Amino acid sequence: MKEQSLHLEKENLKKDLKNRHIQLIAIGGVIGVALFMGSAQASKMAGPALTLAYALGGIVMYFVLRALGEVAVEHPVAASFAGYARAFCGPLVSFITGWTYWYQWVVLAMCEISAVGMYMKYWAPDIQQWIPALICLAVILAINLVSVKYYGEFEFWFALIKVVTIIAMLLVGFAMILFGFGNDGVAIGFSNLWTHGGFMPFGWTGVSMALVMVVFAYSGVELIGITAGEAADPEASLKSAIDKVFWRVLVFYVGSMVAILSIFPYETLPKGVSPFVMIFEKAGIPYAASIINIVIISSAASCLNSGMYVCGRMLYGLALRNEAPAFLGKLSANQVPANGILVSSGVCLIGVYLNYASPDSVFYYMSAITTTGCMWTWSLIMYIQFKWRKSLSNEAIANLKYPMPCYPYANYAVGAFMLAVTLGMGYDHDNLVGLYVAPVWYGGLFLLYKLFKIGEAQQKADLSIQTEW
Repeated sequence: MKEQSLHLEKENLKKDLKNRHIQLIAIGGVIGVALFMGSAQASKMAGPALTLAYALGGIVMYFVLRALGEVAVEHPVAASFAGYARAFCGPLVSFITGWTYWYQWVVLAMCEISAVGMYMKYWAPDIQQWIPALICLAVILAINLVSVKYYGEFEFWFALIKVVTIIAMLLVGFAMILFGFGNDGVAIGFSNLWTHGGFMPFGWTGVSMALVMVVFAYSGVELIGITAGEAADPEASLKSAIDKVFWRVLVFYVGSMVAILSIFPYETLPKGVSPFVMIFEKAGIPYAASIINIVIISSAASCLNSGMYVCGRMLYGLALRNEAPAFLGKLSANQVPANGILVSSGVCLIGVYLNYASPDSVFYYMSAITTTGCMWTWSLIMYIQFKWRKSLSNEAIANLKYPMPCYPYANYAVGAFMLAVTLGMGYDHDNLVGLYVAPVWYGGLFLLYKLFKIGEAQQKADLSIQTEW
């Protein structure tokens, strides 16, 4: 069997991210407004089976992380799966993947600045939504331009705020369910999970529709692979982060859904109101709405922070592979890809404009577009790991530092999951925009690749595959 060893582009990014940074960066990238605000809308699609949807999505997320970890531990680079795609899928797929992941995070950043604009209106209802969105973008841009160390510290503390809030909600929620806290001492129990039309009132169709929100919620967890290029100890950091992040995210999401849907019948959850606010208000906690509003804004800023980090690194990696303009491959004096960060922030100004032109719908359309980008990324990661494992000898497989379990069945299962998500998008009008935009985006990238003969330019990039028998 032929064995492939990768020699990826040399990177000069500063290795300033510690293990605690990487773990909280991954959590911060995946815990966003989808959890705090999107659960009410998703519960209308699946009912209590939303808990099952998040559990299934969590299992898929785990295999995606393990697939990425298997390759990233052996070859830690900031280009991550975009660089691996070139080695195992060819230059065209690498080009599409790198730009698609950048686009996924730019659109997600637009979602997050939209959320900041929306929730600042709680305290200043007359303020135009685009103003706080622009201010937030400017602050995050400044943080990312200074140093990766400051980015890591900022993300660590912002992610910590979210984690503490979720833990507090879980403690309060399960105290209500088990001991009647905030309910005159009468335990609420779990009966709301099955007494309002059953556990799956809308069948598997409803679960499939809810999976779209689940993927949007979990999108960003693959950010762990990007951090490998700037990790002080990639092997130890990645292995620890992947194992811990999976369990933490699964407990946070599934645990939160169980608590929320046990306390409130799913049909009573109003759209536009965070269930977290409802739980804290029911418990008699003063200023609950203001507290959660602050958390939601910090959550959005945290995800935007992760987005700027990713976008700059992806453009940097694309430039090193001659898949983007050369100026994007230059580092600042602080050894951060400043040009890529600035360009990405400039594109995010489109989101600021959309908050001015169409403030009510911009968030929901952008979230659907983000989901389609995530589906491409996750599917490709599983395919890369599949090709990588097949290329190795039995001896090399035995010596893998962090092998993905359940190969190759996990790869097939993730593929089936992605098909279910695609079908779910077709059932919901708001999500259809993602399916409409996807072929235009991928078709446009294909034409650019051919028109500018990017494949010829790529041959000059410092990346090669050595094949040994």
